[in-house]
Amino acid sequence: MTQDQIISNTKSFVQETLVNAEGGHDWFHILRVYNNAKHILSKENADAYVVELASLLHDIADSKFHKGDEDIGPRTAKSFLRTQSVDPEVIEHVVNIIKNVSYKGGHNLSDFHSIELDIVQDADRLDAIGAIGIARTFNFGGFKNNPLYDPEIPANPNQSKEEYKKSRSPTINHFYEKLLLLKDKMNTKTAREIAAQRHEFMLNYLDQFYKEWDGQL
Repeated sequence: MTQDQIISNTKSFVQETLVNAEGGHDWFHILRVYNNAKHILSKENADAYVVELASLLHDIADSKFHKGDEDIGPRTAKSFLRTQSVDPEVIEHVVNIIKNVSYKGGHNLSDFHSIELDIVQDADRLDAIGAIGIARTFNFGGFKNNPLYDPEIPANPNQSKEEYKKSRSPTINHFYEKLLLLKDKMNTKTAREIAAQRHEFMLNYLDQFYKEWDGQL
């Protein structure tokens, strides 16, 4: 089986698996991250095969929707890749990327590093900011039935990993607890340039949000 065939099979597997996924973590999220990763790849010297597989499989089973099980995603990806007769070294690399790609409140510390992880992580983080990031944030807040905003509940950008995972704070707080922090956490020059533009868009959005909230017509 060629690499192109395996990539094609992976796309089909992910699309079928995520057919009923929450809107911010569905096939279209995967496709945007995949396209982001390919764009960054064009500027970096990295293993494109590993990056493409990892970007397609990075959210195949997000722990948020599986009772916090952080092993289900890597396990599902590994099982699928074995059915495709992917080389064990490639599987190990892809699985390590999936284990380490998530933000987790900024507490994802690991001894594993690779340029391929950097690229997939940047691609995923770019989809969490800007216009799409805003849409995904409010979509997930609605999914969790969180309030839009409560001036009496301050944001907590210094949450522990467990606090971050269990947070039911207003959706606007998530901008300060994650979205606005991502610009300075990009790994590649290409992602940093894109993130700067999207960061500015979010600041402008928040300014307009507060004006409308306060009745400044």
